[in-house]
Amino acid sequence: MITFYWYPKCSSCKKAKQWLDDNEVDYNQIDMIETPPTKEELQQWWKNSGLGIRRFFNTSGIKYRELGLKDKVDQMTEDEAFTLLATDGKLIKRPIVTNGEKVTLGFKESDFVESWK
Repeated sequence: MITFYWYPKCSSCKKAKQWLDDNEVDYNQIDMIETPPTKEELQQWWKNSGLGIRRFFNTSGIKYRELGLKDKVDQMTEDEAFTLLATDGKLIKRPIVTNGEKVTLGFKESDFVESWK
């Protein structure tokens, strides 16, 4: 079973949800604004993904810009970055789909086909 962290008002999240439904993928759905992933979950996904920490940030989000994170993220420790992300689901790139080992960030159909079909 995979877990689908989304924000219902997000167009990328809606596309991802539609893809999962169309492809009959079973998933547990979590509103990441109401229930953001924990620092520990985010750290584990990051380690499993092989992606840079910046990829976990919603760099186009209002909160990201308000906090001036563009110039701060690269200077943050791993602990500082994931502690901050866990405080606000709107700071996190969405949607996040994971089975505990694999993780995809955002919606790119080819990534979904490769990971979740």
